[in-house]
Amino acid sequence: MCGILGIVGKNPVNQLLYDGLLVLQHRGQDAAGIVTCDGNTFFMHKNNGLVKDVFHTRHMRNLIGNAGIAHVRYPTAGSSSAAEAQPFYVNSPFGIVLGHNGNLTNAEKLKEDIFRQDLRHINTTSDSEVLLNVLAHEIEESAKSTVLNSDVVFDAVTSVHKRCKGAYAVVSMIANFGLLAFRDPHGIRPLVIGKHEGPQGVEYMVASESVAIDVLGFKLVRDVEPGEAVFIDMNGNFYSKQCAKPNHHPCIFEYVYLARPDSVIDGISVYQTRLNMGKTLAQKIKKAWAHLDIDVVIPIPDTSRPSALQLALELGLDYREGFIKNRYIGRTFIMPGQALRKKSVRQKLNPIKIEFQDKNVLLVDDSIVRGTTSKEIVQMAREAGAKKVYLVSAAPPVRFPNVYGIDMPSRTELLAPNKTDEEIRKEIGADELIYQDLDALIENIASINPKLKKFDASCFDGKYITGDIDEYYLKNIETLRADSNMFEKPSNASTQMDLNLSKNEEEAA
Repeated sequence: MCGILGIVGKNPVNQLLYDGLLVLQHRGQDAAGIVTCDGNTFFMHKNNGLVKDVFHTRHMRNLIGNAGIAHVRYPTAGSSSAAEAQPFYVNSPFGIVLGHNGNLTNAEKLKEDIFRQDLRHINTTSDSEVLLNVLAHEIEESAKSTVLNSDVVFDAVTSVHKRCKGAYAVVSMIANFGLLAFRDPHGIRPLVIGKHEGPQGVEYMVASESVAIDVLGFKLVRDVEPGEAVFIDMNGNFYSKQCAKPNHHPCIFEYVYLARPDSVIDGISVYQTRLNMGKTLAQKIKKAWAHLDIDVVIPIPDTSRPSALQLALELGLDYREGFIKNRYIGRTFIMPGQALRKKSVRQKLNPIKIEFQDKNVLLVDDSIVRGTTSKEIVQMAREAGAKKVYLVSAAPPVRFPNVYGIDMPSRTELLAPNKTDEEIRKEIGADELIYQDLDALIENIASINPKLKKFDASCFDGKYITGDIDEYYLKNIETLRADSNMFEKPSNASTQMDLNLSKNEEEAA
């Protein structure tokens, strides 16, 4: 899960890109980067850390130009080193920068092809650098006998789709030419288009979520379609082309947890889907768990609030805020390292004891992935005086790894594989455990946009829509992850990368 952003404007875009990254910070807390373009010159700054810590006034002053791209990252492939912060850059052909949200499932084969056939060098373990070099090679091949134009770029993206498998929403910029964005043929990861008509002309932006478009004062136009590429030249002219046959399966976990509730993805309000999740959970409780004596419904902030509110309304129960969240602690789901994740739970949440004292509480969470947070929270509720603690998940059990850009690739780290619901309940320590049914979850989302009926729900049902995931692949990524956790050293947070491609360091300063 990462956040990407790109803008072609009529005025300097450095502040817009920064503000956009702040809005997309929930999609990645590991690293942040911005590249702007002024003529033939790229200006880059990126580093590990939160957006507010990576960029200071001196960095912003050096990010010159009316067009640029930006990225917030958390690692699912590669390492957490500052060297793997995005965007990435290659100088040939033309000079290209790229930011990527998702995960290539055939990255290892592509690396070998890039080295042996394309004669290009990969300097990191990131699949995003692989994707950049594939794109650069295909642009070079398409542009050999003609002048660079939008048709050449679209031909290159068509070739990228033929070579790359997995999930990829991409924003890229070609020096002094324009902004390119495209989405994999399954549309697994989200990407939307915004437009602003001002006195100086039309400005365009693309972003992972519509909330960034709203906050920056742009108007949501539409989603980038699966397999589609859009190109905006430096004069603000907009072009688009379907470069691969679409087979739309957006990631269902975006609606459960990843996206902000005020976003609209593929024509579907994330907030409304979460209200719907609460409604169907209430229906399930009425049908199969009516014997439970529930005094109060309490959400585990923040993502589960809409579901908990609607559940309480449907059941006619009191809704209360029982946990106070420390907003200076990051999302525990995307924290690297199980030890750090477990330690942060109690730093992140603190119970309001009067809401638990001598009550049977129904806790509502968006999902249960590793179980670390759930176990700690159930224990906190008991320590706060709860008589009984019932736990409800707005999503089904996460039983399978996600290989499309979410940090749950190892079955050994997941709570639910090879366990019954009763075994999970005992491990978490709840008095009762209730999961959302997958069919109900799909209906909750699809009912808002009837055109969309299929989703990537591989972490729930083990059905990998790209068709290239087998047991060998899953075991391989689990081995690589175990090796990485064993030998990974803390990254040097002070390492920073600045880039000026046509001026020396003194001139850039």
